This record gives sequence, structure tokens and C-alpha cells, in this order.
Amino acid sequence: MKSKVLDFSSPLYILAPLAGLTDLPFRSVVKKFGADLTVSEMISSNALAHNSKKSMKMLEKSPLENPYSVQIAGADVDIIKDAVEVLNGFDGIDIIDLNCGCPVPKIVSHGSGSSLLKDLKKMGHIIETIKKYSKKPLLSVKIRIGFQEKRPVEIAKVCEDSGADFIAVHGRTRAEKFKGEVDYDAIGRIKESLRIPVIANGDITSYEKAKWVLEFTGADGVMIGRGAVGNPWIFYQLRYGTKKIDPALKKSIILEHFEQMIKFYGDYGAILFRKHLHTYSKAGYCGASSFRDRVNRTTDPIEMRELIDTFFDTKNLLAFKKAS
Repeated sequence: MKSKVLDFSSPLYILAPLAGLTDLPFRSVVKKFGADLTVSEMISSNALAHNSKKSMKMLEKSPLENPYSVQIAGADVDIIKDAVEVLNGFDGIDIIDLNCGCPVPKIVSHGSGSSLLKDLKKMGHIIETIKKYSKKPLLSVKIRIGFQEKRPVEIAKVCEDSGADFIAVHGRTRAEKFKGEVDYDAIGRIKESLRIPVIANGDITSYEKAKWVLEFTGADGVMIGRGAVGNPWIFYQLRYGTKKIDPALKKSIILEHFEQMIKFYGDYGAILFRKHLHTYSKAGYCGASSFRDRVNRTTDPIEMRELIDTFFDTKNLLAFKKAS
């Protein structure tokens, strides 16, 4: 499949939406360093339909995010229609993605996310509604392979028959949440059964695992979420086919992420960036515990940038450890 938005003739590398993590600064970084497609954090269709200020803010994208997908969640057809019409008014959105995979109890209790896997007729109707009213080039659906029991091909077929242009499949049921083995066989069966492109998702945490999943499932791409947190250079590795990452490149990616956080959130971005630095510093650096302690007490962006610059410079790691 080839369109003006995405070319599936070679594997695509996609950043999965993660609440509280894949905000605009993080998406802009992975896009700059190798991701083919970025997706907004999941947005409530109800919030969109009522023009929530927070939701409008979540729609913002980096100039680098081209193409760009917005993920919505919902269970009420009329509200989803209204949400789609709101999205139609925003330029720069290329794909509307329907979440049919989120396992979080709060989402499921509202009938959204993976709860839709219990009522495939309703899920299909919602997909048809988005397809009918959307003025965006593509429609995608994010699914799991079942709610309690596995029904991978049946679920995927409904997506295809209802108008989805491509799907992303997390190889677990809702009941399994994020535990247990990912069923890559099921993703492979879906790929064999559908005409539309299939993106594999679930426990893709390294360059080697991503390459294996692509080969094993025959999928048209991989969607990486938690495997990219603290490890955004996985998209660089996949894009350029290299296992090794130069520490200098890691440092430049981390600094780019920090600068984007400050640009988007202002000085408060320094505080928000602490959680990312905790993860980044776990990759075998000397003095990581002392570094995290100092980061936790730092609110000034200039001071935090100096800490980052020093800590992630391999020449100064030992000096930092002694000084702390």
C-alpha cells in the first residue's frame, strides 16, 4: 500500500501513544531521529466534542511531525462523530486512529478502549462512522487480540471491513494487560488474513527484537511504546540499521529532548523532565544515583542543562561522581 501519507512498501517505525510520556517534545525527538510516524496521546472523544482546552493543547504538533496521527477513544457514536468534525477543522492531522486496545479500568468502564472488543458490531459501527465523516487521508485502528479470549483474525477483519486503512495490533488480550507472553503468532495470522497493512506492537524493546518481530510476523511495521522510553534512539537504530549507538549521539538526543521540553512547557519543563532523566541515567552511567538526587532538587533549566551536559559526557562521568 502506498499513499500520499504513508508508504508501506518498506517497514515503518511508529511511536505508540503513551499517556503522560509521548507528548509533543518526546514525539518531536523520535521523529527527528528516525520514526516514520508519531501519534498523539490518547484523547477522549467526549473532551474533543466539548472543545476541552486540555484536549486542544494535546492536538498541537511539532513542525517535524509529518505525517501526524491523532488517537481518539470513545464509545458513543454521536459523540465520536462530533469529535471527528472537530478534528476536521485542524490542519496538519493526516490520520485519525481509534483506540480499541487500552486496558486501563477507567477507560474500559466507560465502554471505550479494549471494551469495544466485547461488541464487535458496535466497534465496526464506530469505525464506519469515523470513515464516513473524517476528511483526513487515513483511518487506523489500534487493537488487542481479544478481551478475555483470543479472537485476533475476527477482530481484525471487522476493522478492515468497516473501513480501516491499516491497523496496529498489540499481541495480548485485555485480560493480560501488559503481562504474559505477547502472541506474535496471532499477529502473523492477522497479517496473512488481511489485505490492509498490519503493524505489530507489544514488548518491542530493542533493535534486535524489532527486527525479529518484523521477520516472524511479516508485519508492515512495528509500533514501539514503552520500549522507546529512555531509549528513543531505537528509532535511529532501525532507520539506519545499526545496533551500536555512539554515546555522543545519545547525549545529543537527550539534550534535544530537554530543549523541546523547555520550549513547550517553559521552565516547568525542567521539573517534568526529571522522570525522563531517571530513565536515561539507568543505562550504565557512573554516579547515576547521585545524578538523580541532584536532578530531583533542581528546578532551574540552566542548572539542569549543565547537569545533563556533564553527566552524559563520558569524559566527565568519573569527575561528576567524585564531585557529587
